[in-house]
Amino acid sequence: MTGVVELLKARNETVATAESLTAGLLCATIVDTPGASAVVRGGLIVYATELKHELAGVDQQLLDEHGAVHPDVAIQLAEGARTRCGADWGIGLTGVAGPDPQDGVAPGTVHIGLSGPGVSTVRTITLSGGRAAVRSAAVEKALVLLSETLLAVGAGNK
Repeated sequence: MTGVVELLKARNETVATAESLTAGLLCATIVDTPGASAVVRGGLIVYATELKHELAGVDQQLLDEHGAVHPDVAIQLAEGARTRCGADWGIGLTGVAGPDPQDGVAPGTVHIGLSGPGVSTVRTITLSGGRAAVRSAAVEKALVLLSETLLAVGAGNK
């Protein structure tokens, strides 16, 4: 977590989250790092499907057609976090922590969206374990995606 905060600080950039299955765990994990207040703008907890639309701006038709656990929902969550919180980077997480499937999607399925300057990407992963393990691993994978992307895109824009 320190790595993400330091990378963002070095770039003079900020991050925001829109989280479903992790219910704020990603944002809380980032702010566990001293100095995170310089880079974290905020987070949206959009656990209920209608809040994905109402708070994060996810397209209602997308939600109606595909449900809340879909790669396009993850990227729209990331974009919503970024724009609504005024951040340089947005991370969106949606998935099924289990133990039961949701909308026909198996437990352990997670979609991580990332939106930033010139970047819009989704990573879909399958995780194993119980609810806590899936949620924790989803946070870890989201931080890895952000770190890898920050390192790949070079110096910040500010």
